[in-house]
Amino acid sequence: MPPKNKRKAAAVSKNEGESAKRRFVESEPAKEDAEEPVEEAETHPVEPEAETEVADGTPSEAVPAVPTKDAGNDRMARFKALQARQNKSKEQNLKASRLEAQRVATDPNLLNSLNRKHAIASHKLLKADTVAAGEDFERKRAWDWTVDESEKWDKRIAKKDKHKQDVAFQDYTQEARKTYKRQMRNFQPDLAAYQKKKLEAIEEAAANGGLEIVETEDGELIAVDRDGSFYSTADSTEFAKNKPDKAAVDRLVKDLQQAEEKRLAQSRKRNEHNDDGGDVTYINIKNKQFNEKLKRFYDKYTGDIRESFERGTAI
Repeated sequence: MPPKNKRKAAAVSKNEGESAKRRFVESEPAKEDAEEPVEEAETHPVEPEAETEVADGTPSEAVPAVPTKDAGNDRMARFKALQARQNKSKEQNLKASRLEAQRVATDPNLLNSLNRKHAIASHKLLKADTVAAGEDFERKRAWDWTVDESEKWDKRIAKKDKHKQDVAFQDYTQEARKTYKRQMRNFQPDLAAYQKKKLEAIEEAAANGGLEIVETEDGELIAVDRDGSFYSTADSTEFAKNKPDKAAVDRLVKDLQQAEEKRLAQSRKRNEHNDDGGDVTYINIKNKQFNEKLKRFYDKYTGDIRESFERGTAI
């Protein structure tokens, strides 16, 4: 290597060494200053932070407290309360499901029969105890009701007995009366349509001049029939102009069908009792049943006598 270049390289390395030494000397005081707080931190113990107030007097945010033993006990108490509520709900649901299953499995007709038998037995027991004590049972039982309730009950019982006796056929007049009463029970008048037609008829009559609307001193409106054509009489034929709606026609058809079905059912019932394929040897159904019972027991003894008698009458 030429000597000139060598000297230049040596000068460069010398300058680099001086600059590095200078940087080391400058950075060493800064490093010492940075290490001083660490030494102070090591020599002085750390004190717990306390709430400090800023210049405006508002307290700074507090450090979140560590969960204590009381907080854990509270959480445990709430958890146990939730467990108790859950267990109670389970018991109630189980009890309700058992009652529902028992209700579904129970026959309602059987339950009604048992209740009726229990009521009859209680009535008989109370009556026996009252008679044994020498008291009037009907008088003692009447103490539980008022006079009005007792009269209504007696009227209801009398009506019920009369209805039971009125089931059989007596004559056509009574049959027509029963049919009319049944139809009136099922009849449902359309009052809204009636009022509407009534107002229309009044307005039409007032427009034609046959009806005059007069207002009294009390403000009540009265319709005055001038020529006597508005209100119906025995000779009126206005009812023939009435046109019933479809619902009324359907109701009439349904009533006629029910009456026809009932008539056919009664006819079939009579044919079942009367259709024995032989001579009529009875006067009513009870007598027919009695004769059949006699046949079951005595036909094997009286069969020859009956056949001989029939042969003799045939000759």
